Amino acid sequence: QVHLVESGGGLVQAGESLTLSCSASGRTPSDYAMAWFRQAPEKQREMVAAITSTHVTYVPDSKKARFSISRDDKNTVGLEIDSLIPEDTAVYYCAGRADGISLLMRSYDDWGQGTRVTVSS
Repeated sequence: QVHLVESGGGLVQAGESLTLSCSASGRTPSDYAMAWFRQAPEKQREMVAAITSTHVTYVPDSKKARFSISRDDKNTVGLEIDSLIPEDTAVYYCAGRADGISLLMRSYDDWGQGTRVTVSS
């Protein structure tokens, strides 16, 4: 079983940048993909970025201007958010799955507890 732990959330000012981190522990498959989702108040959870074990990335077009994802060789994934806006306020979740990236949230087997990001204007 894989255990995911997020860190780096908090209260930030609009216009600032923020980097979140997610560390995976336990037995991860060799093709373990990791992704970031977020859930804003009263909204559905959405994917913001994903990355494969070979560092192939996916970021939705709507997020490409300000969101970037990275990964080291020890299953730690970062999410950098630039020029934060109040609409970025959400709980950010790290998720993982075998067999590469999927756009289907329900296909991710492993989830962290989430880290809250609040952007003040």
